[in-house]
Amino acid sequence: MAQVGDTVSVHYRGTLDDGSEFDSSAGRDPLQFTVGEGQVIPGFDSAVVGMAVGDKKEVRLEPDDAYGERTDERVINVPKEQAPEGLEVGQQVMLGQAPATVVDINDEGVTVDANHPLAGQALTFEIELVGVE
Repeated sequence: MAQVGDTVSVHYRGTLDDGSEFDSSAGRDPLQFTVGEGQVIPGFDSAVVGMAVGDKKEVRLEPDDAYGERTDERVINVPKEQAPEGLEVGQQVMLGQAPATVVDINDEGVTVDANHPLAGQALTFEIELVGVE
């Protein structure tokens, strides 16, 4: 049985409420992480606790247990003179340690969104525990 502190290996498939898949370990090595170390989103972390190797489960995570709610505070306007040249809408950039997406470029500056792309969405995961160390 997987417990906090164990290193686990899982296969998973993540979908949105409309049924579209946003991630999967299919065709790849299983995802490996240490339970309770914050290496994965909180709801995924807690979902594996108590599972035995070979167990499968489906869990739906609300935004608070996934990537959080979208917030306007994470949408930032950078004055044109402080923005690097050559940016394009849709481009991924780093804001300090946080990844962000360029969402608008105009005469005043550049607007970037540092919300996670899945913020504000409920996520459903099919999880299969394939290993516990």
